[in-house]
Amino acid sequence: MPIVLRSYQKMPDDIQIITTGDGSHSLLNTALNETYHSVHGAKRESIHVFIKQGLEYFLERKAVDTVKIFEVGFGTGLNALLTANFAQQHHQKISYTSIEAFPLDETIWKKLNYTESSEDTVLFQRLHTATWQAENLINDFFSLTKLETTLQEVSPDQNVFDVVYFDAFAPSKQPELWEIEMLQKVFGALKPNGVFVTYCAKGQLKRDLKTIGFLVETLAGPPGKKEMVRALKNS
Repeated sequence: MPIVLRSYQKMPDDIQIITTGDGSHSLLNTALNETYHSVHGAKRESIHVFIKQGLEYFLERKAVDTVKIFEVGFGTGLNALLTANFAQQHHQKISYTSIEAFPLDETIWKKLNYTESSEDTVLFQRLHTATWQAENLINDFFSLTKLETTLQEVSPDQNVFDVVYFDAFAPSKQPELWEIEMLQKVFGALKPNGVFVTYCAKGQLKRDLKTIGFLVETLAGPPGKKEMVRALKNS
């Protein structure tokens, strides 16, 4: 995956840990006044949007040896943790590529309460301490490639990924990540019949996805959110 890198500063200190509706943590970026996950439940949102409606849905439709996932926004690492656990529990190989322009400092991610066992804690640490710009074998079934870059600068190979987790900040906060040119880049990276999922259900997003060539579904959202979007790449 050819990429162009810049020298990024770490995320500024204006980040607060908050507790969401299901007891799991999220982060509040006070500069943007935006949270990393739903205030109604961070874990519940990730499980519903990305695991159930993305990964599980794909596997229900097609059995593959290795599922290739592309995530926009590594963030807290919650989606990666849940996906790595899924891979281990189901003995399903998963190759996970995630981009993040502003990696969290260790002093922040170590305080997040996403793990429920010592094994989970070790797994979460492996995800965050994995080498950037390289493939890392996290467990027997899950490999992680973290790229310190932006969606604007990354150049994903065409027709490579089975599932896209689109977990960028909301369009009202970072509109440049939701422009049609960015969505076209993601469309090209997906294999035919690939699955795109996001918590966002804005009308403009759905119109843009349809214009690009996606088959768009509006689904029930996680608790506290009415809707979400799943889109399929035409074969």
